[in-house]
Amino acid sequence: MIQSVFEAKGQMLQNVLNDWRGDTVTWTRKDGPKFLIVLIIAAILLRLLRILAKRLEIYSHHQTVPGGLRGQQLRTLASVIRSVGTVVIYFLAALQVLPLFGIDMKPILASAGIVGLAIGFGAQTLVKDVINGFFILLENQYDIGDVVRLAGVTGTVEAMTLRRTLLRDADGTLHNVPNSEIKVVSNLTRDWAQVALHIVTDYNENSDRVIKLLQEVAAEVYNDPAYHDSLVAEPEVPGIDRVTGTEVEYLLLVKVTPGQQYRVSRHLRRLIKECFQKNDIKTSGTAKIYVAETANGDKVEVK
Repeated sequence: MIQSVFEAKGQMLQNVLNDWRGDTVTWTRKDGPKFLIVLIIAAILLRLLRILAKRLEIYSHHQTVPGGLRGQQLRTLASVIRSVGTVVIYFLAALQVLPLFGIDMKPILASAGIVGLAIGFGAQTLVKDVINGFFILLENQYDIGDVVRLAGVTGTVEAMTLRRTLLRDADGTLHNVPNSEIKVVSNLTRDWAQVALHIVTDYNENSDRVIKLLQEVAAEVYNDPAYHDSLVAEPEVPGIDRVTGTEVEYLLLVKVTPGQQYRVSRHLRRLIKECFQKNDIKTSGTAKIYVAETANGDKVEVK
């Protein structure tokens, strides 16, 4: 009897092994090629992704932008492309492979959708930060060292990532601006900057004479070797910009290289002041009237 039991169990085990062998052969003949094709395509895509990221990194080291910022942007983009692309390739490969092993993907996809929805609601600000940061880097909207206006804050860009931008304002305060808060980017130092000086003089000054003096000052700065390379074009004096009852305002425009507008504008103001003092040009000032009383009790106005 014991021998019959062992024989029955042996026969059952043999049947299971035969079934497994048959299933394996069937799977190898029918689904095996699909499995191999999916793995080969995934491996090729991963290889191409790594090559692309590697080429971006190599190219980033040949950038000539001051501070190597463009290189930093390319390396950041390469890292993002590699990580995101790898996740997408693995996910798509899993969608194709798991059904070949009899795993139903519908419950998994439904669960992943619910979990993703929950994470999306909880981290939607972080997602906005990353997406905005990605396009800021991709479109090169501003560089490290640029003076920009972001989210109501103006300052120099000291650091930038996919999540946030660090700005240092004129007072030395460091502002941490999340990229999701950046709606409009005002770059004050991209390609060239313009110095617009509004020079106010007394109403009675001869306009042609004032304009001629301003043109002489502008030409002096333009021909100065210490400042010539900082100017993109020859300065312009369009003329009178505003007239009031006691003063006349003249406009002086100078296009300069990025970051040089403050240095050039300070030098121009100093030269204009010296030129006006030398040529007795009166600037606008509030008229002051003093009322004095004489010994006879009469009141006299003294300007």
